[in-house]
Amino acid sequence: MGDLMHTLPALTEANNYIEDISFDWVVDTNFAHVPSWHPLVHKIIKTDHRNWKKHLFSKDSRKSLREVINQINESDYDLVVDMQNNLKSAFISYLCKHDVVGMDSRSAREYPAHLAYSKKINVDKKLHAIERQKKLLGDALGYNYKRKHIDYGTSFQNFIKPNMKLPNKYFVLVQNASWVTKQWSIENWQYLIQFLENKNIDMLFPSGNLKELERAKEICSVSEKAQAIDLMSLNEIAYIIKNADFCICSDTGLAHLSALTGTPSITLYGPTKTSLIGTTGINQNHLIGEKENINQILVSDVIKELDKHYF
Repeated sequence: MGDLMHTLPALTEANNYIEDISFDWVVDTNFAHVPSWHPLVHKIIKTDHRNWKKHLFSKDSRKSLREVINQINESDYDLVVDMQNNLKSAFISYLCKHDVVGMDSRSAREYPAHLAYSKKINVDKKLHAIERQKKLLGDALGYNYKRKHIDYGTSFQNFIKPNMKLPNKYFVLVQNASWVTKQWSIENWQYLIQFLENKNIDMLFPSGNLKELERAKEICSVSEKAQAIDLMSLNEIAYIIKNADFCICSDTGLAHLSALTGTPSITLYGPTKTSLIGTTGINQNHLIGEKENINQILVSDVIKELDKHYF
């Protein structure tokens, strides 16, 4: 999800050079909310990569894939760019009738994605992901992108207020992460909750699936001020994050959502290279564990950051 948000500033910048430009976006159905947040996205074409991977040769998968390819091929695009440059996106690119622009063999995220592209662009892998996306689209469209200028350009009108009573002031704490190495321990979260409880802070823990929700409930069991909120849509979670006073996040997609909304945040990192894919935007702060171990970050370290940026 974070890599989709990294693409949004490239769309905003393109509009600075090309008036009335618009985009259709091919995206996995699980993350289709993300492109809907940008006003330059005209049409969203949904793929079903997870199901295709599980049932690649089934009749339903073949039909679904044909429908996606037909939607792309039926449109007379001026340009088709693969902004993901991984094997899943390259598979779609390869099946398109259009000439597709993507990154070259030294730049693409996954090898050999570059073989699917008719025009290949070199993009320095040492750049942050947002800068790489801006460079790729700028070269594809024929303008020089602006370094270090980031404007997500998003509209928040598609965010949905959830059917729950929100506290007047609250923190969002994002404990979940796809990798165990990116998860701060339950004990650390509970110690932090107790500190925030003493500060009379209400805390909301969103989750992306039932397993994450169960972990959130265990973490929240130490305080009535902490709530593991029920599963809800990404647009509802986005509303909650947008209106939070502060976020404390594991290294996961919702951390990038806090960057997109400009909500003041601390993100906890272990093995991630923050210079390449860390949260980027206003009010964003990073804590990095020693030896790439997120649990080397102490609760006291987080409290020190809160003293600097909130209390």
